[in-house]
Order: sequence, then C-alpha cells, then structure tokens
Amino acid sequence: MFGTYEPQDVEILLKDITGLVEPLPTAEREKRIQSGVHYSEMLPVEYEPSPAYLAAYHDALERYAPMTAAAVAEVSRQIWRDKGKDAVLVSLARAGTSIGVLIKRYIARYHHADVKHYTISIIRGKGIDSNAMAFLLARHRPEQLQFVDGWTGKGAIQKELARAMEAYPGVSAGLAVLSDPAWVAEKCGTHDDFLIASSCLNATVSGLLSRTVCRADLMGPGDFHGAAFYAQLRDRDLTGQFIDTVAGHFRSEDGGERAEEPPAVSALEEVEDLCRAFSISDRNLVKPGIGEATRVLLRRMPWKVLVHSLEDEAHLGHIYQLAKEKGVPLVEYPLVHYRACGLIRQLADS
Repeated sequence: MFGTYEPQDVEILLKDITGLVEPLPTAEREKRIQSGVHYSEMLPVEYEPSPAYLAAYHDALERYAPMTAAAVAEVSRQIWRDKGKDAVLVSLARAGTSIGVLIKRYIARYHHADVKHYTISIIRGKGIDSNAMAFLLARHRPEQLQFVDGWTGKGAIQKELARAMEAYPGVSAGLAVLSDPAWVAEKCGTHDDFLIASSCLNATVSGLLSRTVCRADLMGPGDFHGAAFYAQLRDRDLTGQFIDTVAGHFRSEDGGERAEEPPAVSALEEVEDLCRAFSISDRNLVKPGIGEATRVLLRRMPWKVLVHSLEDEAHLGHIYQLAKEKGVPLVEYPLVHYRACGLIRQLADS
C-alpha cells in the first residue's frame, strides 16, 4: 500500500515505481507522444497550481460537492440494485479511485455493507492490467466486479474496457461513473457535463499517486502496472479533504426514475464534427468534457479550448483561470454533449 488513501477505503493494485521514471516537461512529453511514444511510458511534471487556481479549485469543490454527492448516491443505488452486498468495486486509476472510495462510503452508510474496493490500471491502447485481473478473479466471482471511473469523455476507456473483458467471461464491461455526457456508461449519476472537482488537480487529489505507467523495463512478468508516489507533496495533499467534503453532502433520499433522452447527435459524431471543423486528423487530439478539458490544460499542449459559453463562471471558472495562466485561447462553440472541449495542437502542423 502506498499513497495517502486510507487503507480501509481502497486496496491499490499498482507497483510502486517511485524514482524510476524521470518526469518530462509538457513540451517534451507532447513531442514524444505525437512521434509515437506511448503516453503510459512517461510521466509529466506535476502541475504546481497557482494561488488563483487553487482558489478556483476550492470554490469548485464547495460549489459542486452537493451535485457530486447526489451523483455518487445515484450510481451507488444502481450498483446496489445490480450487485447488492456482493459488489466488488474496481476503480480505474487514477481518476476513478476517489470516486470508488466515495461509492464504498455511501454503500457503507446507507446500505450497511462493507464492499471491497480495489483500484487497477487500464491504459488506452494497451488494455487492462492482466496481473491485477488475475488477482481479483482469484478472490472474487466474475459477476461481482463493478468497474468505476469518474466521468466519460468520448468513451475511449469504455471501449478499451469492452475489448479487454472479451478475455474474461462473466465479467461485465459496464462502467459506473458520476458524469456520463457521452451516454456510453452502463451506470451513471447524471448525463450532465458537470465539474467533479477532483479533475481540477493531479496527484494532490489522487492520493499523491502519478498516472499509471506500463513499461517492459519496469514491470516484470508478475508485476502490476506502476505508479509513482509524490511524498514531497504531502503538505499539499487534498485527497482526504475532497473525499470528506463530498461525503459530507451525502443524503439518503431516492433519486427516482430519470427521463433523460440522449441528444440526436451521438458523442462520437460530435467529436468527428469537431475534427472536421478544426481540421484535426487524429480524434485522440480532441478531448471533450469538463474533466478532459481540464486535464488537457494541466498535462498537454492545447491549441485552444472550446466552451459552450464564455460567461459560465459557475461551471467553467477554473478552466477560464487555467487557460489565462497558460495563454490558451477560449473559443465559444455550440457544443451539444459537453460544456468544454480541449483541442491539442498537432505539432507537425505548428
């Protein structure tokens, strides 16, 4: 166990590779990614938030904790109806981990069951950690497993999960998330593209863990995928505060039946339309949704960020602040599924 999550909240199925991967500056990492190096073979230099951005984070947490708690309650009820006390939460590191902790705590409080919770790695283009899956299936029945993440962007991880589960009969590839603007998750708290405050920061709201790494020189045949622990950031760790703040807004009332209808245009069609509108040949460079747009501003080199409105401080204030700090233009655009969308610069064209 490493990181700063409480041991009773989650079992981390990751290998500690602290000090074994030198973090790269954003520009160098972006150059390598676009030249063909897989993103999971590198680590970014962790963004050091400015006082203004930290203030925006705390404002977002206070503003959206009730909505986040309501989404946790709704998706927890769906998991309970489906799997009951036998549920085994398997969150996808790293964004899914704190969400899994919240779901576990909600189920404990209102359904009086102590369900197991693990976090494992899945990587776009490389698949799920097979050693972690072997660990889980040696201890639990396939039908018990419930995958958890924070939100959906354009559904890439859901597709990766579906492909991976073809090798595991009886394990559902259905994903449980808080926010599903792409309409691809099996279970969700809402389809609204709302801000989950944990997307605003990196390690300091993720147990001081890096994103996951999968490299042959670091992982032996029996090893889990790896992650680094940023112990030097301990005095800035906000992981527990995020979890406790959201959990402080839990309520037991039923959510009731939802009558939402998906937009006429699918999320994938919207992404393809954006690719055409902005002459982007690789749709992996289009990062839709508030969570994905935030992560692009934190870790990549965005060309511009599309927003549904330039006057939506309530939902997008932290994005306005980050874009200002990084000199990234904001462009108002009639988005359908999302409130924001990051567009990454194609270096070959710059």
